[in-house]
Amino acid sequence: MQNPSLLILTSPPQPRPAPHPRRAGGPGAMTTSHMNGHPTESEERAAGGGGPADGPREMPVDCPGELGARTLPARRSAQLERIRQQQEDRRRREEEGRTRQDLDLNSSMRLKKLAQNPKVGIDNPTFESTEGVGGTLAQLQSFGAAPKLLELEELLMSLKQVQHCLGDPQSQEDVELVLQLVQKPDFQKAFNIHNAVALHMNRPSPPFPLTDHAQNLVHEVQAVLHNSSQKEGLELSALLKSPHMQAFMLAHDSVAEQEMQPEPLGPLDSPCETLAQWGGETVKIVRLEKAKDVPLGATVRNDMDSVIISRIVKGGAAERSGLLHEGDEILEINGVEIRGKDVNEVFDILAEMHGALTFILIPSTQAKPPPIKETVVHVKAHFDYDPSDDPYVPCRELGLCFQKGDILHIISQEDPNWWQAYRDGDEENQPLAGLVPGKSFQQQREAMKQTIEEDKEPEKSGKLWCAKKNKKKRKKLLYNANKTDDYDNEEILTYEEMALYHQPANRKRPIALIGPPNCGQNELRQRLLSSDPGRFGGAVPHTTRNRRDGEVNGRDYHFVSRQVFETDAAAGKFIESGEFEKNLYGTSTDSVRQLINSGKICLLCLHTQSLKVLRSSDLKPYIIFIAPPSQERLRALLAKDNKNPKPEELRDIIEKAREMEQNFGHLFDAAIVNTDQDKAYQELLRLINKLDTEPQWVPSSWLR
Repeated sequence: MQNPSLLILTSPPQPRPAPHPRRAGGPGAMTTSHMNGHPTESEERAAGGGGPADGPREMPVDCPGELGARTLPARRSAQLERIRQQQEDRRRREEEGRTRQDLDLNSSMRLKKLAQNPKVGIDNPTFESTEGVGGTLAQLQSFGAAPKLLELEELLMSLKQVQHCLGDPQSQEDVELVLQLVQKPDFQKAFNIHNAVALHMNRPSPPFPLTDHAQNLVHEVQAVLHNSSQKEGLELSALLKSPHMQAFMLAHDSVAEQEMQPEPLGPLDSPCETLAQWGGETVKIVRLEKAKDVPLGATVRNDMDSVIISRIVKGGAAERSGLLHEGDEILEINGVEIRGKDVNEVFDILAEMHGALTFILIPSTQAKPPPIKETVVHVKAHFDYDPSDDPYVPCRELGLCFQKGDILHIISQEDPNWWQAYRDGDEENQPLAGLVPGKSFQQQREAMKQTIEEDKEPEKSGKLWCAKKNKKKRKKLLYNANKTDDYDNEEILTYEEMALYHQPANRKRPIALIGPPNCGQNELRQRLLSSDPGRFGGAVPHTTRNRRDGEVNGRDYHFVSRQVFETDAAAGKFIESGEFEKNLYGTSTDSVRQLINSGKICLLCLHTQSLKVLRSSDLKPYIIFIAPPSQERLRALLAKDNKNPKPEELRDIIEKAREMEQNFGHLFDAAIVNTDQDKAYQELLRLINKLDTEPQWVPSSWLR
């Protein structure tokens, strides 16, 4: 089934049961809460119960093209007919009032003066009498012809003669004012325009054809006359049978067939609107075309008996036409009255409508801000979102589902609580934009959720003993793990603005492999280094231990004193550092940059806590997460390396990978599940090669 065209209605809860939730663009109807980003206690209770929140509802009422037959609008709806009838009644009453006033002699001072004047009337030379048969013949001859138009000079001469005949000073003064008006250039231009329009309007139009089957009628007449014995009938039959008459009748039928065709009510060339008066109010009549594959894209709310447009969704027919606006009240759609109807009734009405739609609206009284061209903002989602689980989304049908790491194209931030967006790659398949939580709204409700969860948790003790003693010597990392974890917990992840970046041929992005121990990231790195040492390389690390025989400073290690190392570490020059056997080791950003400048691709295996330092540098890393397979598959892979881990150790690896993905997954550019070393190696090589051929999304802050 095709995606539906959506028109959403907000109204009080209805007894009609709502279907199961669907994602944006699905065909079913849905009632959901409409909070505009502000939760209520009733919705909190509804969210806890897993059902829709109480309060105002929204329902999609614009159904797919398969539902119902195509319904074309009437040429003149009943509502428009009533508007026209009221206007005609009002004009008729005004004309009748003026006629009665003109006939009331007692109320006319001018008629009293004329009655006292011995001159009964004034001969107007502009009117010629047509008396007797000659006059009647002239009238008959002028029937259907253009009327005689008065020239400007004749009008001036007539006014002067009338002024000369009047004895009343007041009347002469009035005629003088008219003369001054007639002599003005603006009036003379308007007078000439009037004459031109009058001449055009009175031109005789070609007669409307009575039939488009004249040729068949000629054949019938010819058959009757052919059997006639009279000379005149035979001559007329021969005339009708001639090729010229046959061609003439054929041409007549061709033209008549086109003229007699009814005016089509098909697709509109372009959306249009007109203004009219209805009951003392100005109404707007909007006609637009809604194709089957283009949704209408508007949401409305109920205000008492009124149906008000509350949101215009990008990508729909309403937004493309530019004629429907937020705050407009809908009175009619295709001749069907909308005012006073509830959500379910409007749903049933609009389910049958597509094609040419005619709206009668009361324009919004709200001041419309000047139109601004919104720029598209590209963001990377740092959290998962499913509108079917969100009690606050204004309409679940319009909600856009996405996962952590997806690229979203934000095309409208008009509503700060609910942005309109497309998911990257879905622009062609999803004509309507979807609703996603705005950044500030998402931060506010996540902060509220964390506060509620913290209030429910018992007080934590000051110390957390979770480390196990190990007799083996191991590196000690210098970063404060507790401090980093607290920072991550306090940070509310929403969106990160992104931009496309194509790496230069002489400056390759470093590849950082991330994963829990025993997942194969070190083996994959070493395999790349061995397979193509001219293309891949490793950054030379720093250390405080003494140089051994055969080691070269700058090739094997950068040998520095402990004081210099600690100073550089405090200055943030190391991506990662640690201590092993009382010696300090670390990888600096300068070492990575030096390898990149040589034209090679730098391969790194890092801890997740090092990613923030790496991403805050100017190195533009490409981060790949190496994830473990299932527990049984992981056991088989480790057995090839002569390792026999315990079941709890395998579970720890998988749980560690889950925690890393949950806490740092928003920083990963790609992920590889290492079910097979050869397949994982080929996938890793494919991702690295793609950096040379395709632009990639990177934080926009990297390009500023």
